[in-house]
Amino acid sequence: MIEGNSRIISLGAALAVILFVTLACGAGATPVPPSATVELPTNTLPPTQTPPPLYLSVKLISVPHEETGNNPVYTAKAQVPNLQGSEDARVTNFNNEMTGLMQEEIGRFKDNASQVMVAQGSTGSSYDQTYTQLSAPGNILSLKIQISTYIAQTAHPNSHTRVVNYDLEAGQDLSLDQLFQSGSDYLKTIANYCIAQLKTRPIDFQVNAKGADPTPQNYSNWNITPDGLMITFDPYQVAAYAAGPQVVTVPYSALKSIIDPNGPIGEYSH
Repeated sequence: MIEGNSRIISLGAALAVILFVTLACGAGATPVPPSATVELPTNTLPPTQTPPPLYLSVKLISVPHEETGNNPVYTAKAQVPNLQGSEDARVTNFNNEMTGLMQEEIGRFKDNASQVMVAQGSTGSSYDQTYTQLSAPGNILSLKIQISTYIAQTAHPNSHTRVVNYDLEAGQDLSLDQLFQSGSDYLKTIANYCIAQLKTRPIDFQVNAKGADPTPQNYSNWNITPDGLMITFDPYQVAAYAAGPQVVTVPYSALKSIIDPNGPIGEYSH
């Protein structure tokens, strides 16, 4: 009996030792921290930078041109629009176009001057070209070029208008139809407004009314201005020479319903 009790006491003591050792090991163990996640570097591309509009890099100036000749006898003076500040092809295209326009007009003038005989000592014929920028600062360049010519021995000088409406960003001239919604009868809308205005002027418009009919030729001289679409009618077109050229500015409010909102003057459709 004593021997049995001794076995039980020894077994209990052994279990107690094992339990003590287990608890001691657990209490003294240092927890292992989780392994850190390593982030691999990524190749992040820098944001794409949009280049500034071309018109911010250029400046419109006048380049004077003057020439004379003896056969025929003539003097020609011109202020030629020229963009400076960039060698972009769109700028070069504009400058070449302006030079070409001047050469074309002076060439036609010299052909007309050569048709008359000039007396000895006469100053002969004359050509004068100036221009005005009518558009607000921005991408669209709208210029009105005024040309006055005098052919020797004629009764009086004559004048006519050339216009340039140039989209600098696209590098090309604008046509009138590009301003309006496809399929809209924009010529009729413009003509109706102009005719109503011309009828109020003391220019004997009824005699020359055909010059304001809604045809592309009659409305070839147009300019984009902050106030509206400016239409220029040259002398003799809608009035006698003595009345001079007639100018009508069609407000954008009268064109609002037909302006292409995504076109060159879309900002004026709102």
